Amino acid sequence: MSGGDMLDFEIRPNTAPVSAVERAALLANPGFGQVFTDHMVTIRYADGKGWYDPRIEARAPIPMDPASAVLHYAQEIFEGLKAYRTSDGSVTMFRPEANAARFVDSARRMAMPELPTELFVESLHRLVEIDREWIPEAADASLYLRPFMFASEVFLGVRPAKEYLYCVIASPAGAYFAGGVKPVTVWVSPDYTRAAPGGTGAAKCGGNYAASLSAQAEAIEADCDQVVFLDAVERRYVEELGGMNVFFVYDDGTVVTPPLNGTILPGITRDAVLSLAAASGHQVVERPISFAEWQADAESGRLREVFACGTAAVITPIARVRFPGGEFVIGGGEAGRATTALRERLVAIQRGEAPDPHGWVRRIL
Repeated sequence: MSGGDMLDFEIRPNTAPVSAVERAALLANPGFGQVFTDHMVTIRYADGKGWYDPRIEARAPIPMDPASAVLHYAQEIFEGLKAYRTSDGSVTMFRPEANAARFVDSARRMAMPELPTELFVESLHRLVEIDREWIPEAADASLYLRPFMFASEVFLGVRPAKEYLYCVIASPAGAYFAGGVKPVTVWVSPDYTRAAPGGTGAAKCGGNYAASLSAQAEAIEADCDQVVFLDAVERRYVEELGGMNVFFVYDDGTVVTPPLNGTILPGITRDAVLSLAAASGHQVVERPISFAEWQADAESGRLREVFACGTAAVITPIARVRFPGGEFVIGGGEAGRATTALRERLVAIQRGEAPDPHGWVRRIL
């Protein structure tokens, strides 16, 4: 299909959906990524045929041949975004077109077919529409949407596959970190790096996250919530957390974040925070910041706040930093004023409870 074409979805409703009583019990405390809705989206792709056979159908296991290319060469990408139930009962999504654009960028880097923006957004809309009752009503809760695509061709040659499967699943979500929004402790990895120049750091592909898991396990062993990666060349500059971008707030109100250089994921929430911080009167700077500078500025008091941001966790304050041989505390170890204000502003916009001057919110139902 061409970039402007649309496909007609075949709707195959789940004949055995979860009951209303069971669904209510699951939504009372869904956690993150543990509970799933009744349906999913599937669309297929083949060289010479394009995108075809779009369906909304019952969520079920995906039949897969042992020689499917993704199992051997990891041609896979994904996205993450949320649908929100607003106070007036309508349903919104936050910047789905931005996720669609990043999905295209990831596909291009991984030598995969590009899914048109219109089809990407329509697939999300259709799934949310049929599983609307799964959207939680609690504060800080949402319906997490996970679009993904993988190489489904059955072959063992080392080349881009010729067949792909695109899917969307949905998961009611509560707070990303156990215990809700609270300051977290991070571990600065001395041995592991996330991505190198020329690699896949800017693509949202599963391999990047697989490469982070040993470091994350190291962080948990050090009683930390998340790992922080330094650059792969000098092992000096802060890049990002295992699943989030990072921001630094100084005593003069300046907000600093590492620049996008091909090794850092261009976060949708990161981009929104840059705009919101500037609109709130902060000087916003994208520049390299070394771990040594981070520690020195925290200990001197110049650095007042640090926070991580991403779709799943939104904005999360970082209070304590651990590394081999030591640790230091940022501010007083509590969520700072700028971090709290930015989070409250962003959440209110996402839920349609505050003005949206950037046109980020898409009301879909």
